[in-house]
Amino acid sequence: MPVALLALTAGAFGIGVTEFVIMGLLLQISADLGVSIPAAGLLISGYALGVFAGAPILTIATRKLPRKTTLIALMVIFTVGNLACALAPNYETLMIARVITALAHGTFFGVGSVVATTVVAPDKRASAIAIMFTGLTAATLLGVPFGAWLGLEYGWRSTFWAVTALGVLATAVLAIFVPSSKAVEAPSSLREEVAVLARPQVLMGLAMTVLGYAGVFAVFTYIQPILTEVTGFSKAAVSPVLLVFGGGMALGNILGGKLADRRLMPAVLGTLTVLAVVLGLMTFGIQSKIAAVVFSGLLGIAAFATVAPLQLRVLEKAGGAGQSLASSLNIAAFNLGNALGAWLGGVVIASALLGLQSVTWVAALVTAAGLLIALASWRMDRRERAAALSLEGAAS
Repeated sequence: MPVALLALTAGAFGIGVTEFVIMGLLLQISADLGVSIPAAGLLISGYALGVFAGAPILTIATRKLPRKTTLIALMVIFTVGNLACALAPNYETLMIARVITALAHGTFFGVGSVVATTVVAPDKRASAIAIMFTGLTAATLLGVPFGAWLGLEYGWRSTFWAVTALGVLATAVLAIFVPSSKAVEAPSSLREEVAVLARPQVLMGLAMTVLGYAGVFAVFTYIQPILTEVTGFSKAAVSPVLLVFGGGMALGNILGGKLADRRLMPAVLGTLTVLAVVLGLMTFGIQSKIAAVVFSGLLGIAAFATVAPLQLRVLEKAGGAGQSLASSLNIAAFNLGNALGAWLGGVVIASALLGLQSVTWVAALVTAAGLLIALASWRMDRRERAAALSLEGAAS
């Protein structure tokens, strides 16, 4: 395994912790800053929207820089943003700090995904992306439960101080192990890169990512209140359950990469189908403590099994010229889904007719909409192949 790929994974771990750890801190932040739980949940939406805005802007702004320089600069932004979160005196300042932190996220994973696919054999590209995203799963498996425990014991600010230190360490790892290059690694014109976004299949890939992950985060954003208020767990028991979720993510991430390396579009369709089913059945599972733990693990598997297939699908349809921009925008699409899901979950919770116990089945419907787009994209693939075969037959 290339050392550069492991360095990218370390950076992904640091960013993953700061993205996901706040799910285990919602109740503490809500109480300390005097805001409602849905308002605290908007800190997740704010982060996701920061990713969505930052991905295209920073990818274009850094397109002529060596990729190592870009990755290190992004990690510095991440570290400074987390420091600002730790020092934030109020809700508004914390929101601004979260958005600043998020600006680095999309471009880091977008550029990192492209780098990951270039250091392995062509038939291992999805697995390389999955290995990089193992940093996210490790963040959820180890960083989020530890951060939730740290916030419970020493206050939520202590968690952000710890993540700031993690950012410093990740920056050093990237500086040491990612190989330097004096060449400009994005020689294509800006017009060529942006033109990729006009391709229907690229747009459909981005849409299936947004809707698929909106379902995940409609539930995961509010996993702490769901487990405590619906299932009946204590606050202290949430961290071990998040550990189960993180373990499922790690398994699903590797599984999704292997499936996508074999047959990409069936992997996209299959993983989105399983995700929608798991979310729907979780409506019944959260009524029992044992079942809630089981479904937390299944949700982790199903959610992250989609990541490598969805990312590689967009890279494949973008082609060479616009891969960095398309890759970053798909990371932005994941986070737009996160923001949409966090907002939708808050709407469901605040509804007099629905409430906290209805979040899971509403989430399943949103992911099912992403599956419908994936089916339409697959049918378009088949029509394009049929048309190409017809042309070949006519020419011969």
